[in-house]
Amino acid sequence: MVTACHLGPTPYAEGLRLQEALVNAIADRRTGDWLLFPDHAPVLTVGRGAAPGGLIAAPETLAARGIEIFHVARGGDITWHGPGQLVGYTVFDLARDRDLHQLLRGLEAALIDVLAGYGIESHAVKGRTGVWAGERKIASIGVAVRRWVAYHGFALNVAPDLRYFDLIHPCGLRDVRMTSIAELLGERAPALAEVRERAAEAVARRLTRGEVRWVPRAEAWGAARDAARETTMAVAAR
Repeated sequence: MVTACHLGPTPYAEGLRLQEALVNAIADRRTGDWLLFPDHAPVLTVGRGAAPGGLIAAPETLAARGIEIFHVARGGDITWHGPGQLVGYTVFDLARDRDLHQLLRGLEAALIDVLAGYGIESHAVKGRTGVWAGERKIASIGVAVRRWVAYHGFALNVAPDLRYFDLIHPCGLRDVRMTSIAELLGERAPALAEVRERAAEAVARRLTRGEVRWVPRAEAWGAARDAARETTMAVAAR
């Protein structure tokens, strides 16, 4: 079973702290797999694989628009998160198979399944992590692994303002253009909440995580706090 949670409005730094706490909890066998769906304000994140020149906009432009930049442990280059985008953090235990490749390909397949459900033909591109609809990229994927627990995850463009991607070379690719479900389907585009439900089911199915159990935000933070408290008590008792 995977436990899923729509976190609602979540500052990026707060979402990162929750992921890291759950990584430790999973590694210590104090909780199971989690799939977190935060709603971030516009933010840029830069992964370990970032090459120089990925950021197009001047720092003053970002500051004026209130857009923060975070350097994070996930793979990949620079990307944008914000309103209208479905961000999914897959905090999954990989200790049994230790196969990061399987996780990445599974996430791609899950998102392709979701898009197919709306009549959108999409595909992965060999040598490039993510999902494309035609020649345009519609979903980005980047993960980190610590103690054989994966975190970070995917970002599927449902109905974002695509002009935000003009601030960067998305994923460090100078020849890529981004698209979204809304751009492709127009008025037939689904609501973000519906896509979230379908994405959770598809990820669980493709990565053989079984059923999806939805819980409120407080339970996600509670699991992280409880695990941290138990770990502290165990250390103190030694």
